[in-house]
Amino acid sequence: MTNLLTANPPAPTPAPAHALARWGLLRELDRPGQVLANITPNWYASVMGTGIVAVAAASLPEQFPGLRTAATAVWALAALLLVALTAATALHWLRHRETARGHARDAVMAHFYGAVPMAMLTVGAGTLLLGRDVIGLGAAVGIDWVLWSAGTLLGLVCAAAVPYLMITRHELRPDSAFGGWLMPVVPPMVSASTGALLVPHVAAGQARLTMLLCCYAMFGVSLLASVVIITLIWQRLAVHGTGPARMVPTLWIVLGPLGQSVTAANLLGGVAHQALPAPYAGAMQAFGVLYGVPVWGFALLWAGLAAAITLRTARGGLPFSLTWWSFTFPVGTVVTGTSGLALHTGSEMFRVAAAVLYGCLVLAWLLVAARTAHGSLRGRLFLPARPVLQPERARSSV
Repeated sequence: MTNLLTANPPAPTPAPAHALARWGLLRELDRPGQVLANITPNWYASVMGTGIVAVAAASLPEQFPGLRTAATAVWALAALLLVALTAATALHWLRHRETARGHARDAVMAHFYGAVPMAMLTVGAGTLLLGRDVIGLGAAVGIDWVLWSAGTLLGLVCAAAVPYLMITRHELRPDSAFGGWLMPVVPPMVSASTGALLVPHVAAGQARLTMLLCCYAMFGVSLLASVVIITLIWQRLAVHGTGPARMVPTLWIVLGPLGQSVTAANLLGGVAHQALPAPYAGAMQAFGVLYGVPVWGFALLWAGLAAAITLRTARGGLPFSLTWWSFTFPVGTVVTGTSGLALHTGSEMFRVAAAVLYGCLVLAWLLVAARTAHGSLRGRLFLPARPVLQPERARSSV
């Protein structure tokens, strides 16, 4: 495994000569143009992690004064990040095409192409939930349709293409499985949950029914693939240990398909009556709770394991890299899933849990966003990543 799971290399000793360095900007780069040389798909995780803070706030059962205003500001930031990052990625492909093509050949980086559609889908959902207050409902629905359609198409391509590359091109070892393997198969689940928000805006009749059933089909695509991969990750942890410290944050990605599936099941169940007659509509709403509560319990178990391993690893050093964004979006999906369960069960436990988990999400986002901004301004996050060493067993290294 090569470049994503790396901390960025130490700053070069020679002082850069470009003008921005005098102001402390990009001082670890030889020239500002290096910013575009190493743009990787995992940068889109910052859009996902920022967007989910806004989306989760809009779905909380307890709305605090000023929460919606703050969430709208965070949504706007996520939208700006998506536009800026997409422009930077386009320039990267134009100017550094061979490097860009190499991402698909990389057995680690290729999985993070899944972050691109999930970023689109998250910003689209935020536009419909929060952006409508700024740009109006009609414009918000139109923008969400564009982002949902593009994100869904790209997500389905990733869900098929990246596993195909794993099978036919990538060189893998028995200990290669890691949380990033979930990235290309989770986008259809995000499409299912965000698509539920669009179901009421589809013409009644066959069109709306088709939309609902397609969302449920994508739910199944992602769920079954995720179950297989989570099993492989558990097996790798039990047999081979946690691996390098840089790899540990990706354990939190497992919460993504768990929390997102609970969210999707409840959102789709909540709109099923608009497309299906009884008894199917009621059964689908009941499924949201009957499926969601047990999976929510397993998500808490995994969160406890991931937290314990992360704290244990941090004692020996947990270098910062873009993998730290794994602490945000997956936790955010558990928040939205918990909010859905609170809505459909009326449980006070879920209402309180949603608020507590959202507080944890905000703290994680503030930490990771600050570290990312600092590393970006210095230029460190734009340096080429050094290859990861052969994975050592965590039992002997942590």
